[in-house]
Amino acid sequence: MDDQRGNVVPGFDVEAHVRRMNADGYSVIEDFLSPERLAAVREGLKPFLKTHEGRNNFEGLKTERVYTLVARGPVFEDIVEDPRVMALCDHYLQKPYLLTASQAICIYPGETPQPIHADDLFYRVPRPRPAFSVSTVVAVDAFTARNGGTEIIPGSHTWPDAQIAGIYEGATPADADAPTREDLERQLRPMEVPAGACLVFLGTLLHRGGANRSDAPRLAFSNQYCEPWARTQENFYLGVPIEQAREMSPRVQSLLGYSIWPPFMGQVSASHPMKALAPDWIAPVAAQRPRG
Repeated sequence: MDDQRGNVVPGFDVEAHVRRMNADGYSVIEDFLSPERLAAVREGLKPFLKTHEGRNNFEGLKTERVYTLVARGPVFEDIVEDPRVMALCDHYLQKPYLLTASQAICIYPGETPQPIHADDLFYRVPRPRPAFSVSTVVAVDAFTARNGGTEIIPGSHTWPDAQIAGIYEGATPADADAPTREDLERQLRPMEVPAGACLVFLGTLLHRGGANRSDAPRLAFSNQYCEPWARTQENFYLGVPIEQAREMSPRVQSLLGYSIWPPFMGQVSASHPMKALAPDWIAPVAAQRPRG
C-alpha cells in the first residue's frame, strides 16, 4: 500500500484493517511502536506530565493530559504522520485532511470511567452517516480491563441518532456528569492491548476511557484526524508557535491547517496559508495598512 507521499508501507495490510474498521468500527496495529520508539515517547513526555489535571468527569478528575502533543518533540511530530495511519486516513477522509487533536492521557488509580461518547459527535449531522474523523489511541502502558484501557462498543459506528440518545454530547459542562445508559455499558468491550499497540477507530464509534481500578497509572496518547472542511478540536494556529511550525515537515504543516480545501477554504487574504510560514511574511492587513 502506498501512502500520500508515494512511499510503500512495507508489511502493512491496509485492506485488512479497513475491513475490520468497516465491520466493527475499529482495528489494532499491534506493532505500531518499537521498544526504542516507545522509550523515546516516555522520555519525551516526562517534562510535560504533572501540568494539566482534568476539570470535569470527561477530562477526568484523576487524569492528566498533555495537549498539543504534536509540538512537544520530534518523536511526536514524526508519529503524527506515521505512514500506516496516513494510509487509513487516505481511505476514510478527503485530502488534505487535518489533525484535529493531539494529546497524551495519563489515567491514575481511582479514576472513574469516562462518559460514553463518539469523537466526532460535535459535528451536528444526523446519524447514521460516514465518520468525519479517524482516531488513534496508542498504548504507552499496556491496556487492561482494570487500568483504564479504552472500552469500545463494536459496531456502534453505524448506529443512528435514536440508538445513541442520552450519551455525552459535550454541549454543556453538565453533560460530563450525565448518567450513563446501563444498556450501553453492558455492551462495552475493554481493549486489552500491549504497550506500543495502536487502536485506530472511526469517529462515529462509541467508546470511553475505562476506570482505573489498578494500583498504577495508565499512560497513552491520541492523535485524531478530521475532514479538511471540519473545524478542529485544537486550534493549532495558536497552539503551535509559527517559528516551530516553519521547521516541521510539509505533511505535518498541512495537517496543522497550512493547506487549502479546494477551491479556497483556508486561504489567507487570498493567498495559500503556506506562504504565512515564510520568515519574511507580513500579513497583508499589516502590510497594506494606511500610514499617517
